[in-house]
Amino acid sequence: MNDWILYVILAGGVAFAVSSWWGVRRLKARHIRSAVREDSHKPVPGDQRVAVILNPVKNNAAVARQAIIEACDLAGWDAPKFFETTVEDPGYGQSRQALAYGADVVLACGGDGTVRVVAESLAHKNVAMGLVPLGTGNLLARNVDLDVTNLADCIQTALFGHQRYIDTATMGIENDTTGTTEEHTFLVIAGMGLDAEVVGDTKEDLKKSVGWLAYTEAGVRHLPGRRKRVTITMDDQPEQARKIRSVLFANCGLIPGGIDFIPQAMIDDGMLDIVVMSPRSAFGWLAMYAKILFKHNRNLPMMSFYRSGKVVIRSQEPMATQLDGDPSGEATTVTVQVEPGSLLVRVPKAKTA
Repeated sequence: MNDWILYVILAGGVAFAVSSWWGVRRLKARHIRSAVREDSHKPVPGDQRVAVILNPVKNNAAVARQAIIEACDLAGWDAPKFFETTVEDPGYGQSRQALAYGADVVLACGGDGTVRVVAESLAHKNVAMGLVPLGTGNLLARNVDLDVTNLADCIQTALFGHQRYIDTATMGIENDTTGTTEEHTFLVIAGMGLDAEVVGDTKEDLKKSVGWLAYTEAGVRHLPGRRKRVTITMDDQPEQARKIRSVLFANCGLIPGGIDFIPQAMIDDGMLDIVVMSPRSAFGWLAMYAKILFKHNRNLPMMSFYRSGKVVIRSQEPMATQLDGDPSGEATTVTVQVEPGSLLVRVPKAKTA
């Protein structure tokens, strides 16, 4: 019986992934993420001092480096300054060096981890960040309407495109068991519970071969499990007790495969969109998949949506956490807060109707 249920879940997950991939073009036409607060604008004309935070082990890293050098040379600018990330430092020190260099724009050239670290360093600094996506998910790039399959276009936008202010968010991670406390920035979606377990247990070799679909395989393995009791406090209102499998904190909602997980989540509205998921069985997960896939407006008892500027979740036992698809350790308390309009990002010129 258990094997039969797993096969049903797997089939549902694959169908969900395939249907989402098939609907990318239609989704893009239906849902346009225009700025909520202001339109994008051109940078100040003139020469730019360009710094590049580059993850040298990513596919196409050498191609991107050469293309950036050639683009700056063609524009008559000084040669870009490159700072390579390392296993020991994923970009924090390099971002400080880029700011000390006096960069007018800092290009985050790598995967979601590189983008997140650079954004954390540039938030509230009023220095533009350009996106050169070389990763598997490329979450922020998708949410600002970059074509992540066209490296040349992304480089042109990062150097010569328009720019706009977007929100970032911070997650404070406390673990009473180990006594550790950390705080990090994220840009798209952070989570606590099952989603973080899946992120942490996705097989790297499978991820390299099939990309974001590798998360489906890990998701199927982690679906069986029990709900955990937590308390949730939003915007300093009275706390509520819930039994949950996963909680997501969304700054924006577009994820790989063309899946608009939270269509109402906008990247510059000064709010977080929070999804609390508490299914009791495999059929509860399938119901949630169907709701997301078909964009059904009907509320489900196992899937609740909220909007808040700040949320605090406390658990009696440590739970896994993730930031934009990167594992971020276990926590007994997470404090998530939006940082409105805190990051200046290069984006494509808005399309006119």
